[in-house]
Amino acid sequence: MRRYIHDSLVVFRRSMVISLQNPVWVLVSLMQPILYLALFGPLLQAVAKTPGFPPGDAWQVFVPGLLVQLGIFGAAFVGFGIIAEWRSGVIDRMMVTPASRTALITGRVLRDVVIICLQGIILIAAAFLFGLRIPLAAIFGALIVVALLGAAFAYLSYAAGLALKSEDALAPLLNSIALPILLLSGILLPMTLAPRWLRILSDLDPFKYIVDAERAIFRSEYWSQTTEIGVAIAIVIVLLSAWLGNLVFRQQTK
Repeated sequence: MRRYIHDSLVVFRRSMVISLQNPVWVLVSLMQPILYLALFGPLLQAVAKTPGFPPGDAWQVFVPGLLVQLGIFGAAFVGFGIIAEWRSGVIDRMMVTPASRTALITGRVLRDVVIICLQGIILIAAAFLFGLRIPLAAIFGALIVVALLGAAFAYLSYAAGLALKSEDALAPLLNSIALPILLLSGILLPMTLAPRWLRILSDLDPFKYIVDAERAIFRSEYWSQTTEIGVAIAIVIVLLSAWLGNLVFRQQTK
């Protein structure tokens, strides 16, 4: 275990240094939720009066969805980076070291989680300028959920990148997965506004319960059934993603 932690931190530091040397893509990935916040958020003031809209402040409905979107899309495309590393021979050189094979992917995922959490803090700070008001405990709880989502999609993206080894194949795969999640989980608008048939489809989407949990956390409902179900689903998704990511990594780098 000590060896695994040490190797993971070594890979994490290397990955973080690379990211800090080129921070432009970090800012670019943050621009989409910021634009949603600035351009789409004000429209919710009128939408909040619609029957079926959850009670409470409209920003406490919209911002949690943006955080979930950040956790998903902020990590979903990291697989492009590992394709470049594989093509340039970085992965092969790492494999001849005595480093733990699991640590080679865990260190990268840890870097992605740290960056996504920093982006989440910036997004929440920007939302406060628009009128969002939540306690510090809610911010901390919301970031935990975002970190879980970021870790899950980072593992999956690295696994897909190593398995496909092609940007042309990875891009449509990620878009085909991300689009149904975006539309059916109620990220932008709560599914309580949707017709019955769409709500039934939404109930089959596990990420819908994670979005509901994030909104419950913003309402300070930390131990409600909604929060517990959503967090439990997020943990299960992380565990399955970590297992799959490590499995693919070991198979592709033998």
